[in-house]
Amino acid sequence: MSLAENTRELDRLFAAVRVLPVLSIRREADIFPLADALLAGGITTLEITLRTAHGLSAIARLQQERPELCVGAGTVLDGRQFQSALDAGARFIVTPGCTDELLTLGLDSPVPLLPGIATASELMMGYRLGYRRFKLFPAEVCGGAAVLRSFSGPFPGVRFCPTGGITQAKVADYIDLDNVMAVGGSWMAPREAVEAGDWSTISELSRQSLAD
Repeated sequence: MSLAENTRELDRLFAAVRVLPVLSIRREADIFPLADALLAGGITTLEITLRTAHGLSAIARLQQERPELCVGAGTVLDGRQFQSALDAGARFIVTPGCTDELLTLGLDSPVPLLPGIATASELMMGYRLGYRRFKLFPAEVCGGAAVLRSFSGPFPGVRFCPTGGITQAKVADYIDLDNVMAVGGSWMAPREAVEAGDWSTISELSRQSLAD
């Protein structure tokens, strides 16, 4: 996949649903009920992090049994995890930061890479190679909507998916920016609701997120 195709595919993924749940699966039994609750609320694109032992299996099982969902892998830290995510069937890959290894792997990846950045210098590492879509992380810590407005001047062709510390109350601050393609977070699937199996609340929070 060329980087021009990388950009087009990411834009396509987030054209209709501009909210990206960032999920860490702590119990295998939660995989399908959680995904179904988000889907019932209108969310069709998910990022499942590799922070837990169930991340890769959740990606593989959902891609096989919930083909209507687009499931990506998040918190990919190195080449080994990158390949494992591809093997599991991830439709896109998200990293928390930039390394030469990951940016190089993304050049020939069959699925799009959304590399994480926190500074203009990190952005420029990817920009030099042709990347034009990035994850801003941790968004609330590194400047939030204000830093994205600042980036719009020197980087007019770049768009972002900010994640990290974003609550439902702050989504509108980001989603209205011209250089934001989607907003990621876990506010629509709070840990306490998942642990309690309160799937109806998660569906309702998902609906509210899309309506904001």
